[in-house]
Amino acid sequence: MEKKKSNKAGRYVSGFLMNFVLIVFSLSCIFPIIWMFYSSFKEKRAFNADIIGLPTEPTLKNYQRILTNPDYHLPESMWNSARTTIISILLIVVFSFIVGYILARVRFKFNRALYAMFLMGMLIPIHSLLVPIYVVFNKCGLSNRWFTLLLPYISFALPMGIFLVEGYVKGIPISLEEAAAIDGSSFSYTLWHIIFPICKPILVTVAIIQVFSCWNEFSFALVLIKDVALQTVPLALTQFKGQFASDYPKQMTAMLITMAPIIVLYFAFSKQIIKGMVSGAVKG
Repeated sequence: MEKKKSNKAGRYVSGFLMNFVLIVFSLSCIFPIIWMFYSSFKEKRAFNADIIGLPTEPTLKNYQRILTNPDYHLPESMWNSARTTIISILLIVVFSFIVGYILARVRFKFNRALYAMFLMGMLIPIHSLLVPIYVVFNKCGLSNRWFTLLLPYISFALPMGIFLVEGYVKGIPISLEEAAAIDGSSFSYTLWHIIFPICKPILVTVAIIQVFSCWNEFSFALVLIKDVALQTVPLALTQFKGQFASDYPKQMTAMLITMAPIIVLYFAFSKQIIKGMVSGAVKG
């Protein structure tokens, strides 16, 4: 009897400690966002006087200055990032689905070699290719254009997308496609009207992961884009850092404005992300 009580007390203590550690880690992740939020309502002088404290005289001047001052180019940068991200995601999803399906279903001579080549793209550090990509883009006249970032974004996202889709398609019974063929369904109809809807969870997962990657990408945008009118959100945020001093409240305000669409998107599709990851793990 005493042994059962001691085991129950031990489980209670271990559960309490585990929950306490998880709560501490959660607060450590949430607090920076909360701090950024209420600091955006401070003036620079008030922030320097008390960095952590709540604003005594909240103001919306930082938001007004950032959104109305044409020197910051933040709305224009958000449009550039949104355009690049949307086009990239659409092409990544389509190409990942088609190539992943072919590698999973169609047997040909170099099937596994081609699959291994795509997987190699996940092993090569992206930043090690900045210099050759910069040289090639300049020689070919592809740098500093509105579509410049589409090429590296799509290229470096395809290996992961193909890997996830290929594993997911392998888990779909091939008898489903055979039954559709017996009923007179064409290959294209089966691909886009039967297999594509089934692959929706993993495709949404690929899309959400790459949305974060494309929206926050900095290195290629810094190297390949020079025109201020074409700069993306990460480049626009560098304008709020001075050489000798920084206006942190204004910088935090700009970061919150640019984070807002991504945060809304994540919470809107969080269930789809979890469902896609779990489905991919089970089927792959």
